[in-house]
Amino acid sequence: MTTGTISPREAQALIAQGATLIDIRDADEYLREHIPDAQLAPLSTLEHGAFPAALRAERVIFHCQSGRRTSGNAAALQAVAAPAEVWLLEGGIEGWKAAGLPVAEDKSQPLPLMRQVQIAAGGLVLLGVALGYTVSSGFFLISGFVGAGLMLAGFTGFCGMARLLEKMPWNRRTH
Repeated sequence: MTTGTISPREAQALIAQGATLIDIRDADEYLREHIPDAQLAPLSTLEHGAFPAALRAERVIFHCQSGRRTSGNAAALQAVAAPAEVWLLEGGIEGWKAAGLPVAEDKSQPLPLMRQVQIAAGGLVLLGVALGYTVSSGFFLISGFVGAGLMLAGFTGFCGMARLLEKMPWNRRTH
């Protein structure tokens, strides 16, 4: 049982030799963009004991968006894939793209939900500040409300804005 990091080019060579590439990002991230040989196994499903048959390979390479999720969960990923040889892709899919390796993209898929939350929250904060300075100081409450909501989401894991955005028509696509 070994766990280590591997460069995108080294990972590509191992995949060609039969290693299994597992994408631990959420399904919405995967549908928008993924490495062609990657199999989806979101971290949340792995944490709940759903083990894809792909994890029974001799060598498993895990990846996420930037490498932070995989490195932060290395011990858990090792445990899930045991007794396989486990590798973590350096830089995640971003590192893969930076190395000039191919990705499958579907721009018709909506942006990942967390990016939508970031855009909406940032837009509301900017709107509250702009209106607070130009129209009425009462509009600063918009920024305060968004900030309080983000703090609540961080403390509890419940994000009302994400729940609202999930219900928007552009996010109701069939996968």
